[in-house]
Amino acid sequence: MVEYLAIGKIVNTHGVHGEMKVIPLTSDISRFDYLKIVWVEKDGKLTEHFVKKIRYHKKFVLITLSGIDTVEKALEYKNCYINVNRKYARLLDEDEYFIVDLLDCQVYQDDVLLGKVTDVLQTGGNDVYVVSGEKYGEILIPAIISVVLDVDIEKKRISVKLPEGLVDNNDL
Repeated sequence: MVEYLAIGKIVNTHGVHGEMKVIPLTSDISRFDYLKIVWVEKDGKLTEHFVKKIRYHKKFVLITLSGIDTVEKALEYKNCYINVNRKYARLLDEDEYFIVDLLDCQVYQDDVLLGKVTDVLQTGGNDVYVVSGEKYGEILIPAIISVVLDVDIEKKRISVKLPEGLVDNNDL
């Protein structure tokens, strides 16, 4: 499993003292209030930073990190991701998963492989799993209880019962 989870993407600077504008990638934006340490991914490497200040502006999180105290320094991190260690991630409810854990899961209906999860679309109502495979191409599967029967993150396997008409049922 991935050890670090991306919770935000730095999209710009804010002001001249190293503050950065972040788009949150978490459904619970208040989790930023409790951050003490984050890891910023830059050029494929994670560097640890202490969180000096968090505040909110419109749909963004404004964050100030240790070691980044000028606009020039902050610009170096534009388009980088802010990560937390998985062991400090928020607890998930039953039938709730981190997107990174769903990616590359193989999706089956009965014993027929439909493909693997390549993306998860967050639509507001329910998530949609983008499943890509050789036989059926790309399938958009609604992540609802009547469709997703079982998710086994350890085995990277998802069992589904597709709604009628989503794929040609003669092939299943």
